[in-house]
Amino acid sequence: MTGASHRPDRPDPLDDDLGWMLGIVFRGYVRAAEHALADFPGGPRGYQLLTAASNGPARNQGAIAEEIGIDRTVLTYLIDDLERPGFVARRADPTDRRNRLVEVTDVGRAAWEQRRLALRQVESHLLGALTPTESATLRSLLQKVACSAQAVDPLRDLCEVVTQVQAEPAPAARRTGAATARSGRTATPRARRSRPV
Repeated sequence: MTGASHRPDRPDPLDDDLGWMLGIVFRGYVRAAEHALADFPGGPRGYQLLTAASNGPARNQGAIAEEIGIDRTVLTYLIDDLERPGFVARRADPTDRRNRLVEVTDVGRAAWEQRRLALRQVESHLLGALTPTESATLRSLLQKVACSAQAVDPLRDLCEVVTQVQAEPAPAARRTGAATARSGRTATPRARRSRPV
């Protein structure tokens, strides 16, 4: 798979390396998606924000930031970018005036639908080696994995994830030094977590 050195009797380590496979697919998707969203306000992240805001009732910025894994400060700038062309609007939350709800406008919904179709073409091209049935199966399996990973997303509670990792028994070869290095890092995430993510 990686060139002339590949031998049938000795499988290439990359052939079953999940990280390598995901990386190749991800880079291909990102390149094509960035091209499809090149002139979209905020680029791919702006599209993600509009997608999140389009699904369900208007929500506050914090809820959207947590859902798509973007820092609240960055999200504020993205909302500004989408507000300029009239794709979204902010309004006060009637239950809590300190919160601002993000609503998608009709113009924003039309722009989102147009780009969604463009990204469907990107996906079809990327999955072109698969039959429709295989493509549907892959999507279903990826959704299952993504939902499982989202449940333990370190962006949601980094401190809790670090604590869980430390609680797991380490292999004997890693106990010296690695455990110390890990425990030395736990203070940093806890110190930085001064506000909810």
